[in-house]
Amino acid sequence: MRRFLLLYATQQGQAKAIAEEICEKAVAYGFSADLHCMSESDKYDLKTETAPLVVVVSTTGTGDPPDTAHKFVKEIQDKTLPIDFLAHLRYGLLGLGDSEYTYFCNGGKVIDTRLEELGAQRFYGTGHADDCVGLELVVEPWIDGLWAALAKHFESSRREEMSGTLATAPNASRRTDPVKPESGHIESQVELLRLDDSGKKDSAVLEQNAANRSQSSALIADTESSLTHSVPPLSHASLNIPALPPEYLQVHLQEALGQEESQASVTSVGPVFQVPISKAVQLTTNDAVKTTLLVELDISETEFTYQPGDSFNVVCPNSDSEVQSLLQRLKLSAQREYRVLVRIKADTKKKGAALPQHIPEKCSLQFILTWCLEIRAIPKKAFLRALEACTSDGAEKRRLQELCSKQGAADYNRFVRDAGVCLLDLLLAFPSCRPPLSLLLEHLPKLQPRPYSCASSSLSHPGRLRFIFNVVEFPSSVSEGVRRGVCTGWLASLAESILLPDGGKARAAQIPISPRTANSFHLPSDPSAPIIMVGPGTGIAPFIGFLQHREKLQEQHPDRHFGAMWLFFGCRHRDRDYLFREELRHFRKRGILTHLKVSFSRDTLAGEEEAPVKYVQDSLRLHSQQVAGLLLQELGHIYVCGDAKNMAKDVNDALAEIISKEVGVDKLEAMKTLATLKEEKRYLQDIWS
Repeated sequence: MRRFLLLYATQQGQAKAIAEEICEKAVAYGFSADLHCMSESDKYDLKTETAPLVVVVSTTGTGDPPDTAHKFVKEIQDKTLPIDFLAHLRYGLLGLGDSEYTYFCNGGKVIDTRLEELGAQRFYGTGHADDCVGLELVVEPWIDGLWAALAKHFESSRREEMSGTLATAPNASRRTDPVKPESGHIESQVELLRLDDSGKKDSAVLEQNAANRSQSSALIADTESSLTHSVPPLSHASLNIPALPPEYLQVHLQEALGQEESQASVTSVGPVFQVPISKAVQLTTNDAVKTTLLVELDISETEFTYQPGDSFNVVCPNSDSEVQSLLQRLKLSAQREYRVLVRIKADTKKKGAALPQHIPEKCSLQFILTWCLEIRAIPKKAFLRALEACTSDGAEKRRLQELCSKQGAADYNRFVRDAGVCLLDLLLAFPSCRPPLSLLLEHLPKLQPRPYSCASSSLSHPGRLRFIFNVVEFPSSVSEGVRRGVCTGWLASLAESILLPDGGKARAAQIPISPRTANSFHLPSDPSAPIIMVGPGTGIAPFIGFLQHREKLQEQHPDRHFGAMWLFFGCRHRDRDYLFREELRHFRKRGILTHLKVSFSRDTLAGEEEAPVKYVQDSLRLHSQQVAGLLLQELGHIYVCGDAKNMAKDVNDALAEIISKEVGVDKLEAMKTLATLKEEKRYLQDIWS
C-alpha cells in the first residue's frame, strides 16, 4: 500500500481530528497514512523521509503555531540549514485559522514558507480553512482532492524511477507543478503580511472572502426551514453524506466506592492551584449593556506567581443544570455517580485508536460531564452523522443526514454552527436520537480552561491576583431563555454571595487556576521607553496592572527616569461602563498616566476627558502626530488588548494610516513598518474572539 507521512499540530484538537479523518479515509483510496503529532519528533525524520508529507496545522494566539509545533518550527528555522536541505521532500499542507485575526492561518503559513525555502516542493496546493465561515468549506474539498494528488505523485515517481531519472541525478530537484484543489474549492485568502509582500490585494480574493462570509446565510432565503425542518430543494435532494465514523470506545459503568475526584486531573496545562475568591466588585451599573465583574483571588498560600501582562487559566465546569438535563435525556441520571471505565474496542476499525487523554480513569460519570467534556461544543458533521445512526424516526434521520451532507452545508452553517447549537440542543430537538455514552466520549472535545488577563500588580497587591470579565449572556438557540457563558456564568454565580451587602460574611468559594505559558506582553525592560496602551472595555485589564506596577516602581526609584504612558480607553457610556474611572483619575493625578484618552461610543455629549470620537481607533487618528513620534522617533512600545473581531483590525488599520500620513509613505511601506515593530516586540497584542 502506498505510504505517506501525515503530521498534525493542534492546540484544541481540530487539526488532530482532521488528520485522523484523512488517516481513516486513506485506506479506501489505496493509501496508508503514517500519522504522528508534530511534537513526536522521535517517530519521523524529514531529512531522510522518502514518502510524500501531508501536514495539518492550526494557528493559535495572534498568529503563532500551536504549542505542539514549537519544536518543529524552531528546528526548521535553523538559519544554518542549507537551501536544499529538504529538496527531496514533496508535501501538501492544510492550514486552519480564523480570518477575524490579523494573521490568518499564520501557523500553517510559517511552516509552508519555510519548507519551500528549504527546497521542499508541493505535490498538492496549500489549503487555508477559515473557522470564521466554517472550516469544512475548505477542509472537505481539500481532502477530496488529496487522493488524486497523491496518486499523481506516486505515478510520477514510479515513471521517473523506471526512466532512470533519479539514478542519473540523485540530488536534482524534480520540478513538477503541484495539483491544485479543484476550482470549486472555496478558500479564504486573508494574506499574511510579510516584509517581502507585493502589497497588492487581489480584488478576486476580497470578493471570494465576502462570498465565504455570506454563504451561511445568503444561500438560504426560505424562512420556513429550521434546525428540524428543511424545504425544497434540499428536502427533495439526493444527499452525499460522510461515512459513518468507526466506533472505537467500549464504556462500562461501575458502582462507585466513594473515591475522591480532583480538578487537577482534567488539565494538562501545568500545575493547578485551588485558590479562594477574596473579593468581587461589579464595575458597571445595573443598566449597562454588559455586566463587568472584578474578581480578586487570594494566592498567598500558593506558589503561583505572575507579572503585569501575564494571563492565566481558570479551570471551569459545565453548568450543573445542563449536565443534569443531559444525564436525564440519556436516561443515565441514576448512574451519575457510577465510575466510567473506558477501553478500546477490540474489533474497532479506527486506525490508531487511542483512549482520549482528557478523560481520567475511574472518575464518575457526573465528574466527566462536568469537568472533562465540552458539552457546549458545536457538533461537527462527523458527530451529526454518528447521531443520525442512533436515530429511529425517519423524518429526524433525514434531517440529520441533510445537516451533515454536502448539499446541506448552508443549513448546517445557519442552524447548527452560527446558532451555536450543542449536543443537548440536538437531543432535545430530535427525541428519537438515543446515542450511547461511548459516542459522546468519542466525539465531545476536551473542556478547555478559559484564559484571563491579570488586572493587577503583585507589587501593589501582594498575595492577590485580580482579573475582570464580562458576564456573557445569549439567547438559547433551541429552548427559551438566556444562557450564560460556561466560565463567566460560573464565576458570576460564585461571586454573587460576595457581591451582596453582607458578602464579607460568606464563605469564600474556591476556583482552580493554572499558569499559562510565558508571553511577551510585558512592560519594556527599559522603563524610560514610552508606551501606548490601547484597551477598550475589558481590554483595559492588563494596563491596570501596568499602571499599578509603574506607580510602585516610581515610589521605589524616585530619581529614575520613566517614559510617558498613554492610555486609549473606550466604552459605551460614561456613567454606566467607564471601568476603573477613579483609579485612572488617580494615576493621571499622580503623573503615572501621562495621557488619558477616553472615547464613549454611545454618548452624544463630549466630556472633559473625551475626544470628539466614538472609538479608540478614531482617538488614535486624532493624535496621529504624537503616536507616530512615540513609536518611530522615541522607540516606544504599543500594546493592544481586547476584541479581535473588529477592534484589533481597526486599530491596526489606524496605525497604518498614521504612519503613512506622518512619515509620508504609501500604505504598503506603513504596513512593513508595523511588521517590523511586531518583530522587534514593540507592537504587542493580547486579543481574543
